[in-house]
Amino acid sequence: MTAVTDYISAGVLWLGLTVRAPELLRHRRDPYLRAICAVLGLAGLCFFLGAPPTVGAVNDLSGVANLAAPLTYVAITAYSAASQVLIVRWRGGGRVRRTTRRWMVAYACVVVGIAVMFVLGEAPVERRTDLDTYYASTPYIREMILLYLLAHLTAVGSTTVAALRWAGRVRGWLRAGLTTLGLGTLCGVGFSAAKLAAVAAHWFGHDWTTLGAHVSPAVAGAGALLTVTGVLIPLAGPRLTEWCGAWRTYVRLEPLERELDDVLARRALRLPRPRWASPVTRLVWRLTSIHNALSHLDAYADRELYDETLRAELRLTGDPQRAAATAWAAVIAAAARRDAGPAGARYSGESDWFLQRAPEPAALERIADALAGSPLVRAAAAGTKTAPAERSSRA
Repeated sequence: MTAVTDYISAGVLWLGLTVRAPELLRHRRDPYLRAICAVLGLAGLCFFLGAPPTVGAVNDLSGVANLAAPLTYVAITAYSAASQVLIVRWRGGGRVRRTTRRWMVAYACVVVGIAVMFVLGEAPVERRTDLDTYYASTPYIREMILLYLLAHLTAVGSTTVAALRWAGRVRGWLRAGLTTLGLGTLCGVGFSAAKLAAVAAHWFGHDWTTLGAHVSPAVAGAGALLTVTGVLIPLAGPRLTEWCGAWRTYVRLEPLERELDDVLARRALRLPRPRWASPVTRLVWRLTSIHNALSHLDAYADRELYDETLRAELRLTGDPQRAAATAWAAVIAAAARRDAGPAGARYSGESDWFLQRAPEPAALERIADALAGSPLVRAAAAGTKTAPAERSSRA
């Protein structure tokens, strides 16, 4: 189960890296983006190298018992350095480069220390899941274990504090992302704390191997999921909001397009429906179809019907926006009916009336609502209002 958790965690983190990679290619010199991608990539590498099958493969291929351990610890240390660099980039200020350089030098020293301690120590018995507790009292190997755990604890602890503190100062998707990221790195704190507790218990004669070998990887896996989610939320959140808004508008405009469906079909004014398209693309397609139909119906627009319906709706509701939408809906419904009738129903007044007074997208939504439920619009669609030609003959 540990291997499955490790590989799933690595896959989730590398999936997040894949999502951010196109943005990194477009903005190669963005240090903040590079730090985020480094955190995701190195965190995934930590889980991959720490999985028992990978540990066994590395040890077998190298011929050195437990060589996978320092390699994994180096990856964890590099991840810790990337986390600290990310914090520095977040905070900003005039000493970003100097502070970043100091953290990188410090963690480079940790990497050297891990390599030196492993060379000086002796770990002849291969341990794929419990090396931390098995060699907790072995000279030099013990120091190597403490070195990487304390470095990792420092990094994730600082990241947690920085992320949650910054989350309290911002709003929206950024706040949600920072909060989620902070919770993910808090799980990282739990990972290091559990490992350290298991090591300390071994010093005092207690066997807490399960805590270090099974509980801490599970906590780290949850942290990986939360971390990648927190990194992706500020990127995907605004797009999701845009898609949801576009989809709501698309659905709300359906009664208007349905009213114009016969015109669009008979006059071949509708573009091919997009398949497997985003809600934004679908909305553009529906708006284009509606505007194509309205442009065609310009010759059938009844200006007097618009004014009559506007006054009637104003008397009923007192809402200018609703009255204008109802008047538009009545004119559109009547024009669509006349377009399907004889050519004599064509209105011969001013041209480009629809085009000159074309409603805004928000107004189109209100027009669609009126088409779906206004009695005045139903009356216009049924032809119970006086037709333009009849008005002219009476005059």
